[in-house]
Amino acid sequence: MNTIIYVFIFPEFDTYAFYLLSVVFLGIGFSKKPLAVLIILCTMVVLLRSYVEFKQIPPMDSFLTLWCVYVIMTLIATRMENNYQKRREVTFDLISALTKSLDSRDTYTARHSEKVANYALKIAKEMKLSSEQCDAIYVGGLLHDIGKIGVPEYILTNTGRLSDEEFKIIQKHPVIGYETIKHISAFNKNGIMDIVLYHHEKYDGTGYPEGLKGEEIPLYARIMAIADSYDAMTSTRVYRKPLSKESAINEISKKKGIHFDPHIADLFIGILNREK
Repeated sequence: MNTIIYVFIFPEFDTYAFYLLSVVFLGIGFSKKPLAVLIILCTMVVLLRSYVEFKQIPPMDSFLTLWCVYVIMTLIATRMENNYQKRREVTFDLISALTKSLDSRDTYTARHSEKVANYALKIAKEMKLSSEQCDAIYVGGLLHDIGKIGVPEYILTNTGRLSDEEFKIIQKHPVIGYETIKHISAFNKNGIMDIVLYHHEKYDGTGYPEGLKGEEIPLYARIMAIADSYDAMTSTRVYRKPLSKESAINEISKKKGIHFDPHIADLFIGILNREK
């Protein structure tokens, strides 16, 4: 890219900054590669710049100075990228630990949050959402039922029909979840709060807690509603056996435009039909 810019677009332009950016992006893109690979790639960049700008290898002292600058820039970028990835992994691990402890309150819903997060992530990728959006949806899936921490265990493990009063308590868990994590500012900005608060809203407006309808329901929550429902249908519960994959797909198809966003439902059905 730098060669094209220098030779064809801006032949009089000093491309020093472009080469520095090249090694920065090189450090980010190849952060997991061995040090020897990074050094070889840096050397190639220095040689390319020398050939394009000077048509020859510069004196050894100039070459080594330039090479050292580029190697240092690459290593700094690599270190920053690795630190970011480590912090990201720690965040996911902490959230996963939290949701697993929540799921452990009911053996019948063990791994529910993790499975819902994975289903939602598949939908997000099918919709070609950005990596940042996919990350937010995955984290939102892990946390979507965090409000059940405020629901008495005897209700969560009830093997019979819930009373009206017990069902009203269950319906409070999105608001409890929202109140629990609303002070985490990052979750307000990336849509995770929408998932926690609105994942039980229905497309026809009959859901809870606010009775939102259609596209009034945030996109991430519409994605999560389908992922959550599918896992609920295909998982064993204390009060019923799981539905087969085909039966669950039929249920989603019948509820398009009623409980679920029709477009997202079709995408998810397509994903399920492709998977063996």
